[in-house]
Amino acid sequence: MDKPTLYLLIPLFPLLGAIVAGLFGRAIGRVGAHVVTILGVALACVCSFHVLIDLLGGAAPYNGNVYTWLTIDGMNVSVGFLIDNLTAMMMCVVTFVSLMVHIYTIGYMHEDPGYQRFFSYISLFTFSMLMLVMSNNFVQLFFGWEAVGLVSYLLIGFWFKKPTAIFANLKAFLVNRVGDFGFLLGIGLVLSYFGSFDYAEVFHKAPAMAKELITLFPGHDWSLLSVTCILLFVGAMGKSAQFPLHVWLPDSMEGPTPISALIHAATMVTAGIFMVTRMSPLFELSDTALNFVMVIGAITALFMGFLGIIQNDIKRVVAYSTLSQLGYMTVALGASAYSVAVFHLMTHAFFKALLFLGAGSVIMGMHHDQDIRNMGGLRKYMPITWITSLLGSLALIGTPFFSGFYSKDSIIEAVHASHLPGAGFAYAAVVIGVFVTAFYSFRMYFLVFHGAERFGKAHDGHHQAADAKADAKAVAHHKADDHHDDAHAADDHEEHHGLAPGQKPHESPWVVTLPLVLLAIPSVLIGFMTIKSMLFGDFFKGVITVSEAHPAMEELAKEFSSAAAMGAHAFFSLPFALALAGVVVSWFFYMKRPDIPASIEKILAQFGIPKLLENKYYMDVLYIEGFAAAGRVIGKVFWKLGDTVLIDGIVVNGAARLVGAFSRLMRRLQTGYIYHYAFAMIIGVALLLGWWIWRVELGFTS
Repeated sequence: MDKPTLYLLIPLFPLLGAIVAGLFGRAIGRVGAHVVTILGVALACVCSFHVLIDLLGGAAPYNGNVYTWLTIDGMNVSVGFLIDNLTAMMMCVVTFVSLMVHIYTIGYMHEDPGYQRFFSYISLFTFSMLMLVMSNNFVQLFFGWEAVGLVSYLLIGFWFKKPTAIFANLKAFLVNRVGDFGFLLGIGLVLSYFGSFDYAEVFHKAPAMAKELITLFPGHDWSLLSVTCILLFVGAMGKSAQFPLHVWLPDSMEGPTPISALIHAATMVTAGIFMVTRMSPLFELSDTALNFVMVIGAITALFMGFLGIIQNDIKRVVAYSTLSQLGYMTVALGASAYSVAVFHLMTHAFFKALLFLGAGSVIMGMHHDQDIRNMGGLRKYMPITWITSLLGSLALIGTPFFSGFYSKDSIIEAVHASHLPGAGFAYAAVVIGVFVTAFYSFRMYFLVFHGAERFGKAHDGHHQAADAKADAKAVAHHKADDHHDDAHAADDHEEHHGLAPGQKPHESPWVVTLPLVLLAIPSVLIGFMTIKSMLFGDFFKGVITVSEAHPAMEELAKEFSSAAAMGAHAFFSLPFALALAGVVVSWFFYMKRPDIPASIEKILAQFGIPKLLENKYYMDVLYIEGFAAAGRVIGKVFWKLGDTVLIDGIVVNGAARLVGAFSRLMRRLQTGYIYHYAFAMIIGVALLLGWWIWRVELGFTS
């Protein structure tokens, strides 16, 4: 099989599974739906690993077009693939995590009436992400970009009779449209000034465009590449949920848990990180853009971590963890440590998928109660979920020798070595974030798996304090709706479910625990095994461009000797001390002295901090009651004045009234009498004769 055919088959396998499960789901049944989609993703996964092994064995990267979509003024817009080490690594991560999610879904969604539809959606999601990462041009990149956004809309709102899910998917869609508008403008600038959509051609011309200026406002010239890169990054801010376009991601927890893992671990939210890494030849030519990227990432890494501390919904704790870790990756991009950002993307994909799927297993064991305040002592009831969740949490907080340690500590060191103006703030943010991450991660771990058993005491459940105001309205609407077509949709609401008094949790079936075990292995080992080749070897040689003016990776290379030495040295480092402190403080607060957090909250309440965090820095208020409300007012003005008065009243109805008046006048002239018409003809001839005499005979010709 030739290479283009193999590369084409990799995304087509999941697409075929999605089509079969989606269009013929009733005919093939539940088993047929999960068999065909899992087979498609499994084949894509096997082929992806084959491609990666082939490249590691010395095969040349591939860059070619497989189909010409259209030609505009001599410029081809094609479907094409750029297959290098970066692409192959992303393909392996996407397909492997997706395969684990597909298998897990068999157990998690087994009672859901939308079973076949869900498998079709997640397989289509995999196809969309593969088309994005395999693209060799901006048009195909944008196609994959929009496709993952569309399918995420379908998946977040999968339970379409659940009001909070509908609000969440609409919110995700609209916020991503804001980012995508900037992304589209950036692509437009690339086409306008570079004259091509092809990556290779654009990257080749980039150095010559480094001093090119663009006038956005009269009298103010801006660097073309700075503007282009910032606009492209605005797209990444939407997809990768960076401040202030982060607000959609926590609400996406309204979708089923498997899609939370797929969106937050290996697909949609990593698209922005991948895109900036791919565009490194452009970003390296603009310190302004890199500084912007770094500061945005630092704000996200620190302040989203603070919000994770107060969450009581198990999935939302992990969601805010995702936001914070995406901030870490973005900071690495700003420090020109693109390989470190992608390295953390890879390690994070495994342990974050593990944590999400572990959270889903806990939710199943707790009969769909998601409030961690109703849990406790689950270790003895769910041993596999417990140990895999512990391994995932240790990887997340950067425990030495775990995968997250190698990538996270490398980010911290890279930022420390950066000379950009925002590096000082970014370094402080990521270092403080180490303590915050460890604190909220192990707060959740201790409350769920250790301590006193608190389940079965409040069967109707609780609502998380952080979203009390937003959720109250949605819950009220939802409780008023007694009819639920989707049985499992109701199962996912903590307000309706939980263990009854005397009922005990239970371990999940093997189709749920097997993916947990398989994800736990790379969560522990993948960092140790790959750090040398990915960060300090030739893995990304010729793929990622780093300017000599940005020395972060050079500084890291000087200090690195081996993965084992790095892990051993870490026990004496500041990040390890902060992570350990976070774990110890969370254990002391929630296992020994639970009265202390309540006391601290009372003290902070005097300064309004708990209310600030519960309202998520009032970003939702700003968007919903500010921008959205203003948009509705403007829309109402255009509706009342523009549509009703101007268009309907004057243009449409006014034109009709004018025609009617003219018609009434003309009807008076249409009498039907011949002598009236003869008289009109005589008058007409007289007028024409008079005009001719006036123009010609009397000389009024000019």
